[in-house]
Amino acid sequence: MNASRPRKASISMLLAACCIVARAGQIDAQPPGNHTGDVVPRDVREMYDRGLKYLADTQGEDGGWANAGQGGPGTVGMALMVFLASGEDPNFGRYSVHVRRCLRNIIGAQDAGTGYLGQSMYHHGFGMLALAEAYGAVDDRNLWPDRKDKRTIGQSLELAVRAAITSQKKNQYGGWRYSPDANDADTSVSGAVLVGLLAARNAGIEVPDESIDRAITFYQQMTSSSGQVAYAGMGGFDQSTARVSIATLVYAIARRKDLAEFKATFGFLKDRLEFSGADGRGYLEYSRYYEAQALFQGDVEVWEKWNKLLVRELKQAQQADGSIRGEFGPQISTSLSLLALAVNYRFLPIYER
Repeated sequence: MNASRPRKASISMLLAACCIVARAGQIDAQPPGNHTGDVVPRDVREMYDRGLKYLADTQGEDGGWANAGQGGPGTVGMALMVFLASGEDPNFGRYSVHVRRCLRNIIGAQDAGTGYLGQSMYHHGFGMLALAEAYGAVDDRNLWPDRKDKRTIGQSLELAVRAAITSQKKNQYGGWRYSPDANDADTSVSGAVLVGLLAARNAGIEVPDESIDRAITFYQQMTSSSGQVAYAGMGGFDQSTARVSIATLVYAIARRKDLAEFKATFGFLKDRLEFSGADGRGYLEYSRYYEAQALFQGDVEVWEKWNKLLVRELKQAQQADGSIRGEFGPQISTSLSLLALAVNYRFLPIYER
């Protein structure tokens, strides 16, 4: 396992002052690089800032949210990524306290023996993804000022990766289901875990190629020639924007855009841009979260067209307190919606092309 990983220079204070590099258990700041990238539209920045303030104002001292509904390391991880994607320095910015609370919550929820995060592999996948995005950007020395015996972000991430791989080895399909001991798999839970593993690999954590290859093979088997993606079992190829987006994303960030299945799923999304995630099956915020990333990874010009629809819809949906209401409750729906918008910033490593 790799205990050190340099981050490349970025366009914000998130990685500026910094390409924060972990060496010998210590993180040293590097000189800031040149700022590059596109200007984020004003209405996006204003919406994002209002949403950030809502999440900060409603976060508890324990790092969680009382109104989360489905609380756990996964939902806390979503909010953590919202804070990390904002462009604020996670160690000294206005939301640094909230970042540390999130991380302490996630790490504290981890089983020290198995590495399992929370009570579902959904939570495990999103929690692992958040740890990977924080690794190398958040200074561990500020994380546990009074507890030197606590795990670092890197240690927790390595344990989470090990737990995901152990779970996959038990699975006949090469994917994941709700329980870490499940023998069946579905494309929704598997997407959460696989994206987390790919982010950990990008962060410098050792992830066996075999694990990624088995998961991609599972997605290929679940993808039809039309680009539709089944949920579990055999067949069931319906028009689920969420599942098609998940498949498109994992093919892209696993660097398998050469696959016919990637071309099919991306083509399916491209032909239905006007629906903007609304396929009549619910899970709108969840669909938007994945579709934003899938389209961005597939074709920036296509994403730009869809992003205009997203911005218009979220401007109408955002409440006076900054929250974005949806079927998952205000905290989760706000986090998922802001993460869909966060592609405009392109700060998170997982949002890079």
